[in-house]
Amino acid sequence: MSNVKFLSGENIPLEMHKVRMVQRVNLIPVEERKERMEEAGNNTFLLKNRDVFMDMLTDSGVNAMSQNQYAAMMQADDSYAGSETFYRLESVLQEIFGMKYFLPAHQGRACEHIISRVLVKPGSTAIMNFHFTTTKAHITACGGDIEEIVIKEGYKIKSDAPFKGDIDIDKLKELINKLGRDKISFVRMEAGTNLIGGQPVSMKNMREVSEICRKADIPFVYDASLLSDNLYFIKIRDEDYKDVSIKDIILEIASLTDIIYFSARKLGSARGGGILVNDNSLFLKMRELVPLYEGFLTYGGMSVREMEALAVGLEETLDFDVISQTPLIVEAMCNEFVKKGIPVVTPPGGLGCHADAMEICSHIPKSQYRAGALAAAIYIAGGVRCMERGTLSEQRNADGSERFSEMELARLAVPRRVFTLSHVKYVADRMDWLNQNRQLIGGLEFIEEPKVLRFFFGRLRPVDDWQERLVKQFRKDFGDSL
Repeated sequence: MSNVKFLSGENIPLEMHKVRMVQRVNLIPVEERKERMEEAGNNTFLLKNRDVFMDMLTDSGVNAMSQNQYAAMMQADDSYAGSETFYRLESVLQEIFGMKYFLPAHQGRACEHIISRVLVKPGSTAIMNFHFTTTKAHITACGGDIEEIVIKEGYKIKSDAPFKGDIDIDKLKELINKLGRDKISFVRMEAGTNLIGGQPVSMKNMREVSEICRKADIPFVYDASLLSDNLYFIKIRDEDYKDVSIKDIILEIASLTDIIYFSARKLGSARGGGILVNDNSLFLKMRELVPLYEGFLTYGGMSVREMEALAVGLEETLDFDVISQTPLIVEAMCNEFVKKGIPVVTPPGGLGCHADAMEICSHIPKSQYRAGALAAAIYIAGGVRCMERGTLSEQRNADGSERFSEMELARLAVPRRVFTLSHVKYVADRMDWLNQNRQLIGGLEFIEEPKVLRFFFGRLRPVDDWQERLVKQFRKDFGDSL
């Protein structure tokens, strides 16, 4: 995707591909959307896709694949052990990242499980820029704790900082001195902080973190699931890397880390995941867990067809037109939001557009899940399924009290090569209407609350009849329109 200047003076993202297959979607009436939301327990994860017009829940596993990826799937070798498909994928990964060993897994959270089982000890702490829900769950399940030390700009909704996902170096040094090497399981950097707006990390920060970790003999773990977006931002926002090839940027990142893991549902636009490592002893410790939890070492829970698609998808990550797909359309969506006065995380990150539920729903008590309420309202107003990224996505404290999130965001994810600019304008229009009628949005309360990862399958209800009032106002303003 490229930003092309039109006669109007606008820079409009232009898709560098054409559509050759389409999938029908449905936009059901607003009254039915309210009913489907009730049936789903006001949890967008529990909606049936048949009732969703635009699925912006996630970019995980729903990116459009290229023709070369589909073609590659036909050559898959389905041997249980020693598959040629595995060796093709391993070779591509070794070429791109320059790391010796590759362990396959069925997806990113499976990689987190294996890494946590090997490195996290009861009472230890994992230090990171910001947690991801499954990362935190695996660490705490192993008896560990986490410390988040993203820079202060990372918590600001409106900012000009180009790399809001950076680790606070002073805090990192303080924590190492305070906790001691033996109490630190690893330092983790997420390249594109998922829960705070898909904000990137800078190469300068990676170098600094790497130097500190190696001096203290602490493993430096790098979550590369959102690497493609981060590569784009390094190329665009860092003057020192404008003329550096994407491959050389990846190789430099890999040289700074001890363990790289990724979800192929994001990186490579396929399914699966993997762990990359140079240290033989670490490799051997993790290798034991792959057959136990994932599958044999040459498939690791992945379909061989997906592995073939992943190999091609990873090679396509070296193409600037491919990695610019999501960031440019996210930027276009965020610009539409800003024009309409809708509070949104800036500068635009990767992954999706993040609406600020803390401001939009400031009239709702924190205990009534502002971002979850906004996500439910977005579906009712437009048939658009998004994801809550706030208190609902947190875990309760050990004493059962609520852990309130620093940020309350409704994330409108942008799967690669799936939506068009007319879709972007539709979402912005419905968000504009919701923002103008924000006082109609009310809170939510749990009726079924799982202890772990409650945002996946917990069920909630409105605290009053606010959703009925929302539907009535919609009909008043839009008439017979869907």
